Amino acid sequence: MKPNSPLQIFKAMYRYGRIPFRRWSSTGKPTAFVLGLSPWKDFIQDWLPNEAIHRRDKSFTRFEFYLSIVPWVLADRQSKMYVWGYKHPDYVETFCKRFNVPLIRIEDGFIRSVALGATKAPPLSLCFDSSVLYFDPTGRSDLEEIIDTRDFAGDPELVNRARRGIDLLLSTRLSKYNTSEDVDVETIYGPKTRRRVLVVGQVEGDMSIIKGCNLKIDNNDLVRIAARENPDAQIIYKPHPEVLHGTRKDPPQSNPDLVRSFALVLDQDITLADAFKTVDHVYTITSLSGFEALIRGIKVTCLGMPFYAGWGATDDRQLCERRTARRSVEEIFAAAYLLYPKYFDPILRKEISFEEALALLQWMKENRAVAGKASGVTPAVPAGSSRALLRPLLAGASKEKIDTIRQLLDVLDPPRKPKLPLKPKAPPKAKRWPLKASGG
Repeated sequence: MKPNSPLQIFKAMYRYGRIPFRRWSSTGKPTAFVLGLSPWKDFIQDWLPNEAIHRRDKSFTRFEFYLSIVPWVLADRQSKMYVWGYKHPDYVETFCKRFNVPLIRIEDGFIRSVALGATKAPPLSLCFDSSVLYFDPTGRSDLEEIIDTRDFAGDPELVNRARRGIDLLLSTRLSKYNTSEDVDVETIYGPKTRRRVLVVGQVEGDMSIIKGCNLKIDNNDLVRIAARENPDAQIIYKPHPEVLHGTRKDPPQSNPDLVRSFALVLDQDITLADAFKTVDHVYTITSLSGFEALIRGIKVTCLGMPFYAGWGATDDRQLCERRTARRSVEEIFAAAYLLYPKYFDPILRKEISFEEALALLQWMKENRAVAGKASGVTPAVPAGSSRALLRPLLAGASKEKIDTIRQLLDVLDPPRKPKLPLKPKAPPKAKRWPLKASGG
């Protein structure tokens, strides 16, 4: 059969064009096509309970897209497209713009999880943006719209809630990711005899740098700039946790050893709360860590244009002409942490508030830390340790409570698959040589 024969095209249309109309009619929900998400991100179904979800993983082609998705999107004008960040083919965005199909981008929120995203830990917060994502200053994101147009002066309760939220975030010492270790930072930094400048590294090649910085710059360049502009200061460089843990190697990251001659490189993954102690100035490209420094009253220099830059709260080296409003740190926090993202409890499977998400994250981190200390292993939690610690809670508990605790433990401490014994190898068969016919 020829590659482009009518029969092959018909088979492809039949294979990729089957859409379960009965499911649509039975649910009565608008259809959401979720494209390009990794298979492990099946949690997205819980975040969109009011939509009938049809997922396609990263392997779909242009041919499949136009045969299996486009006809049904055009037939149902209430359909939406969901994509993760900017990890989608260009033709998806082109199609959505041409036919006015909502294209909604998904990204992790600012309070995510105990473990790193690279370890496939489910998020507690997600951002859904119908324009561009918050880290992309080339367009006007929904977050930028909130910061620019929201009447914060007319909503004092929101600003007061933001102040309480900042105090709560600082008191819990939580961050976006929470795998780092608590340390006595004075033993690392040494006595403070001069100004301290902390350089916060990022994953080079990350989309936040590609979209948010108009300079070609890596982490080592950032360290050199900070050292050149602060010749009398102690320069401290904190590489990104994913770089330290080795979970991000593509593209290759700059070598911290090249800046050790004039900067103290933190080889240990310490918490941001500890890293910020006694620091007078923070340099970053576009990292969220810069905003976490701002809420601590530390001066921040941004080489790129993150969501919190351009509003008068930071020292900016890149301009965004759209951002003309002057906003306080509390107002930016209210937009970014209270109004823009959604928060979701992965155990109870319901939407929650920022304050509830922070309390849940703190509980998860404390439980993991206690389990690790009890087992003598830090920071990883061995299978069964947290279950042993919480076993007293199961005594006399209701079935609903037991189910909830079990689900929570499956997230905090996934049960290990039992290792099956290796099958003994069968002895090699003796070679059978053909018999030669004997002469008569």
